[in-house]
Amino acid sequence: MQIVPIDEYREHDRKYLEMDRQFVLRTKNIRLVPSYDHRKGGKIAYGEWCHVIGLFQALIYMHLEKKSGNRIIDAGCGTGLLAIAAEPFIQDGGRYTGIEISAQQVDYCRQHYPADRYEFKLLPAPNAAYVPGNPERRRPWDVESGCADMVTALSVWTHFNEDDAIFYFKEVGRALKPGGRAVITFFLLDETYLETLPSRTQANGRYHRSNQMEWVFEQPTSASGQWFKPKWARVPEAAIGLTQQGMAMVMKDSGMKQTHHYMGNWKEVPGFYFQDVVVFEKE
Repeated sequence: MQIVPIDEYREHDRKYLEMDRQFVLRTKNIRLVPSYDHRKGGKIAYGEWCHVIGLFQALIYMHLEKKSGNRIIDAGCGTGLLAIAAEPFIQDGGRYTGIEISAQQVDYCRQHYPADRYEFKLLPAPNAAYVPGNPERRRPWDVESGCADMVTALSVWTHFNEDDAIFYFKEVGRALKPGGRAVITFFLLDETYLETLPSRTQANGRYHRSNQMEWVFEQPTSASGQWFKPKWARVPEAAIGLTQQGMAMVMKDSGMKQTHHYMGNWKEVPGFYFQDVVVFEKE
């Protein structure tokens, strides 16, 4: 297979997006998909961005009580994949708030998304994988308590150590209105993970980073022993999975209950999305 040089791909992408937007009829929010240089979060291809936007747009629809005028907070918004998925549901007086630790991505989002419905806030917090050396400690979100109809987080808790996972999950509970929902992705090390573990390991017990053999969380990363990373992860925050007991620790004192779990296909079983998607409700 011939690999297209990046500069050539970038130019094709720019021209393609200009043409493609002229043909969009019924999924108008995808006009906001960024160009190649700004498609972040482990997904680069235009088609994959559109696919994941569609998946999460459906999830947001399914788990919002009202379908417009919503306040949606997106933790770890990156360059706005879920901002695009959320657009239909923030019409008629609603608002989307993206929270992000990368100043560069916040700056991009502020320029790219309509300011009448979108706002983006920088959270100067540390993360060994994404903002190494950041001197700030974890801090509460700059949002009012009980303001949100929904909180979303795509591939965020998969990069949180135990203390951060617990601290920011309480922030989710604080931000939600009673009855509000949260849609959050995890690498959940549950019974299905254990049952399918042999499909991700070699016969000699060694692991390598390719396709189904990549996602083996074998090294504990927390005092509780409920958070794990793969051997290939340079720092734990590069990829973190948690056990069901770890999930119970996260939920404790958050004021939320779990309502749905959509299995992730990273476990080499049919799944809704790559990571596990878990839905919670504020009690």
